[in-house]
Amino acid sequence: MADEIQKVITGLMPRLRRFGLALTGSLADADDLVQNACERALRRSGQLRDEGRVDAWIYHIMRNLWIDEVRSRRVRAHDTLDAASEVIGMDGAAAAEGHVTLGAVRRCLASLSPDHRAVLTLVCVDGLSYREAADVLEIPVGTVMSRLSRARLDLHALLAARPETASDKVLPMGPARGLSGIRRGQ
Repeated sequence: MADEIQKVITGLMPRLRRFGLALTGSLADADDLVQNACERALRRSGQLRDEGRVDAWIYHIMRNLWIDEVRSRRVRAHDTLDAASEVIGMDGAAAAEGHVTLGAVRRCLASLSPDHRAVLTLVCVDGLSYREAADVLEIPVGTVMSRLSRARLDLHALLAARPETASDKVLPMGPARGLSGIRRGQ
């Protein structure tokens, strides 16, 4: 069973890293959090209740580990989400404009509260349902919905406050729910 869980966790690594980054706001802390969560999950694989929901289980582990870390360290300087700018893309003007826009979104996302970053990442980037995000964050579905709504409004306001460039007209956010339709000035 541990081998099967290890294979599933390996496939989840990009999502785990994004969630870790959303929780911590720091690429270094996110990597440490992912490593600690994977280690704990593999050590305690017998505690997994639903083998079909390894993702929710490890998100839950990550969230709890981060809460423990925040409580233990109180104050520490963090890298910003800009440290995650290792985006691979095509050369050219479109790739450069997309990179600039993505950087702007990351900077704005970094200025949101940790609760808002976490819910945006889980629902809008990783595609979890409201129920799944609520289970991961251990909050009611209504709270997920209200935090998500507020986070989207705050993100939109932050992006709208930036000076507009040609690349800012439409945000390229991929298949994620909710953010791909945000347009400047609406």
